[in-house]
Amino acid sequence: MKHPLRQHIEEIIDLTDEEFQFVLGHFESIKKRKHQYLVQEGALVQKEYWIAKGCVKSYFLDDTGKEHILRFGMEHWWITDYESFVKQVPSKINIDCLEDCELLYISFDNREKLTSKMHKMERFWAKKSKLGRIALQNRILSLLKNSAKERYDVLLEQYPKLFQRVPKKLIASYLGVSRETLSRLNS
Repeated sequence: MKHPLRQHIEEIIDLTDEEFQFVLGHFESIKKRKHQYLVQEGALVQKEYWIAKGCVKSYFLDDTGKEHILRFGMEHWWITDYESFVKQVPSKINIDCLEDCELLYISFDNREKLTSKMHKMERFWAKKSKLGRIALQNRILSLLKNSAKERYDVLLEQYPKLFQRVPKKLIASYLGVSRETLSRLNS
């Protein structure tokens, strides 16, 4: 059976066994418990994470302490604070585990070394980046033009398992509605 990371990468590019071993050699594995941080606001982010198992949330706290969910991450998704990771500036967001997680991570330096030596991986990350920008654009458009019910229905259709794994108050925050409004949308 193929390594899950290899299966994920091979959705975009093909790898030989030797190439995959070379790629995997640039990653480290880590386990985090529920409620542990991957990224904390104000810190410099050195790692990009690939979620092998578990669920995380990316969020920021406004001046009143209200939590705003930017995105969730589940199995086979990538997550970090990309601005901090690439520019090496303090993080503006937090990412923490909603469940116990098993992750692979790559440091910025290792990612740079890998892409300079293996252009296939440069193409892989370019494609993932493009897909991420498309998803972000669609999320922004949805927030601007769709009703709360439409946003709820799209999220439920795209990620039905998310509703079984994430507390409703976090789903409400992601959708930009109150917990009470979410309850009405759900009925």
